[in-house]
Amino acid sequence: MKEFKTIILVLVLLLVVTCGSFAQGAEKKTYINGIDGDYFPFSFIDKDGKASGFDVDSIEWIAQEMGFEVKTVPMAWDGIIPSLLAKKIDFIYSGMTVTEERKQMVDFTNVYWVVNQAVAIQEKANVTMEDLQAGKITIGTQRGCSAAMWIEDNLVKKGILPKDNLKLYDNFPLAVNDLINGRIQATMMDEPVVVKAIAGKPLKKIGIISTGEEYAIAARKEDKELKEILNEGLKKLMASPKWEELIKKYEMK
Repeated sequence: MKEFKTIILVLVLLLVVTCGSFAQGAEKKTYINGIDGDYFPFSFIDKDGKASGFDVDSIEWIAQEMGFEVKTVPMAWDGIIPSLLAKKIDFIYSGMTVTEERKQMVDFTNVYWVVNQAVAIQEKANVTMEDLQAGKITIGTQRGCSAAMWIEDNLVKKGILPKDNLKLYDNFPLAVNDLINGRIQATMMDEPVVVKAIAGKPLKKIGIISTGEEYAIAARKEDKELKEILNEGLKKLMASPKWEELIKKYEMK
């Protein structure tokens, strides 16, 4: 009888251990998404201190669909790729343009959005796109963004725009504030960001620079499986009604 009880006890213990192992194995993997917290409408911190935006809502939908948890963390844009490489975050889903320079450091998923650059000035100013192209003005944008790269490559490095006439900021709202206060004559950034940033302010958009920039999610080169998961999630999202719902919610078109 004692031997039978012992056998039963052993079986119960094995069942507990096995169930515990299954439960542990069923736990969802958590990934950290790094974002620019001042990049409305793609990624921003709302009035309640919560990460929000088109990209943030998108990755939350993808996480639920693909069976993982996601934590979104805002950080300085010019340090976001170093943070990814240092494994402080797992990917960057925050309106990041695919460039050859960035592709040397990270891998990108399939493209999910395409933008051009827009230029804004004070409402009453007479600044033109020709003035920008001729390097006659002082222009500001966010440090490390594709607008800064375009200005540096096409104007500064070619000797058209004096280096001191390009003012770089930690985020785009700071550039917009300096434009309002007359410290710079123009700002340049991705068109959806400019349109939202100048709404209700004494500013106006004066033109577009057609760059056809492609947005994708950045991940470490060695994280091939994660990249596949994100690609599959993007594919499902863009084919679902949720995609058009998010476009409408954030007035993307």
